Amino acid sequence: MIGLRRLGLLIAAAALAGCAMAPQWAPLGAPRADIVARLGPPTAVHALPSGERLQYSQQPSGTQIFNLDFDSSGRLARIDQVLSPAGMARIVVDVWTAADVEREFGRPGRIDRVALFDGVVWNYRFREVGTFRWLHVHLDPSGVVRKVMLTDEVHGERERR
Repeated sequence: MIGLRRLGLLIAAAALAGCAMAPQWAPLGAPRADIVARLGPPTAVHALPSGERLQYSQQPSGTQIFNLDFDSSGRLARIDQVLSPAGMARIVVDVWTAADVEREFGRPGRIDRVALFDGVVWNYRFREVGTFRWLHVHLDPSGVVRKVMLTDEVHGERERR
């Protein structure tokens, strides 16, 4: 049986190993192939006007989505964790479409319908100052963003699903 001290050391080592492979630690300028070799396959790939975006999403249970943008030569130009106040503030109601939301945030962790809205609600779980929260993006039947809301996760909500 493993002692508590040894178990703690194993957990710490695993956490440090996970950090070494986290997208936010990828070096700018690195070739796309090197990033994919380190991080594994992305959850989504999106074409950009001047390159390509690799998306690494932790949805539905995780709380982060990383966009790694590559320039036209295939070099890492930008890393952005988009489930943040700045990332969510980029959503433009009545202008953005489902394609814009998916390019920026990936597939939602959950899709719902609500009684007083004709359309679907894409939900993304995130964490803000230690509190689990939800980003709710309301898309009308034509796929246009009509409303954006933030709510706190109700205690025990994950267990009820």
